[in-house]
Amino acid sequence: MALHQDLIAEIQKAPGGPKIGALFDFDGTLISGYSAVTFVQAQVRRGDLSVADFLELLGAATSFGLGSMGFSALMVATSQFLRGISEDSYIELGEALFQTRIARLVYPESRALVQAHLRRGHTVAMVSSATPYQVEPAARDLGIEHVLCTHLEVKDGVLTGGVVRPTCFGPGKVVAAERLADKLGVDLEQSYFYSDSDDDIELLERVGHARPLNPNRELTAIAERRGWPIRRFASRGRPGVVDWARSIAATGSLVTSFLAGLPIWALTGSRRKAQNFSFSVFADTASALIGLDLNIKGEEHLWEQRPAVFVFNHQSKADIVIAARLLRRDIAGVGKKEIGNLPILGRVLEFGGVVLIDRQNAAGAIKAMTPLVDVMRKEGKSVCLAPEGTRTVSPRLAPFKKGAFHLAIQAGVPIVPIVIHNALDVAPKGSFVFRPATVEVEVLPPVDTGDWSAESINDHVAEVRGMFLDVLGQDAE
Repeated sequence: MALHQDLIAEIQKAPGGPKIGALFDFDGTLISGYSAVTFVQAQVRRGDLSVADFLELLGAATSFGLGSMGFSALMVATSQFLRGISEDSYIELGEALFQTRIARLVYPESRALVQAHLRRGHTVAMVSSATPYQVEPAARDLGIEHVLCTHLEVKDGVLTGGVVRPTCFGPGKVVAAERLADKLGVDLEQSYFYSDSDDDIELLERVGHARPLNPNRELTAIAERRGWPIRRFASRGRPGVVDWARSIAATGSLVTSFLAGLPIWALTGSRRKAQNFSFSVFADTASALIGLDLNIKGEEHLWEQRPAVFVFNHQSKADIVIAARLLRRDIAGVGKKEIGNLPILGRVLEFGGVVLIDRQNAAGAIKAMTPLVDVMRKEGKSVCLAPEGTRTVSPRLAPFKKGAFHLAIQAGVPIVPIVIHNALDVAPKGSFVFRPATVEVEVLPPVDTGDWSAESINDHVAEVRGMFLDVLGQDAE
């Protein structure tokens, strides 16, 4: 499945091969906002910047914004505050900030553009004025091999407070791109450059296909005069009042859907009928409030063999809504123990048949799942869980835990893989707000576990994870 088909149609029709380059700016183009802000905030928290340092840094940034200070001078002014800091510690900071803050800022549409160029065999590069500590974690996550950026001076593993020139800004980006082109045989006249700012006008003019993404006012005016196609994305950035209202209502619908099932329980005496009704109401209500649509391939496999253990790759808190939409009824789930401490939500999930386990205690977690085996054998219910154990910050598949596979063996039921392509479009890890989106889902045929055993379980985990990797188009680590 190709995500954001309308956006990538041009790339799919373009000639393939490494001769064509696809160059991407970072801040404002691949991500919403500016990574430098995240780093400054972290430096303040770490104590790398005093109040006086911060005010001086703010003054330099203001001067740059007003045009009274050049970019190289700005970098010299800001990098002095890093003097004496171990580069390794700053690399670690960059990795941590990507995981906790920056990953959620990546535009899904920009990710789709990168992947489309990679599929065409184009030479994809990030060309940014930011430092490696800001951009390299994102480049690895996106599968971008070539990173052209501004480097800070390092001696004996320590940042000196100096800047390596030329910096990768304005004409410096053209120099960097031309060096890469000469080295790899890229034809810039046939290449693409994606940017949000008129600061990049020189490189936009140098390539054959200038592609403004989320352009500022100045670049918008230039693009309109020159007929460059403009794309704007609303999938990231500061949410509006309506976004917050929809998200709060969708989250609250878990409780209201539970309440809607109570009369059915009271009148029929059947907790199972009440659970199924509440589950279905939640699926439809939350989806409508979020603006969530599903494009499902292999939907028939959801009903071929039940009970079953349904396993999905876990990207987003929207996955619970997606699972509800897909499975509809006769489902038990697994959640982390801490949820049980929530006075309302814990009781709602308990009513819904969710088993809460301690993820830090592997032996205890397996024992805690014993009731699920009974539920599948005696009540014919299925179980749905995420073998990664927790949400990932990107579409890249994390290692699988074995709990789902032990469960399938003990209950004697098949495993049904549910591959979710882009739940991150709806709500990345760490975000409360849901965004409207169409999510691509592929349900694979049931995997027979009849001849599986605990002794061979590692092979089976690898086999099923390999199925996910194949569908997602990812390489095994």
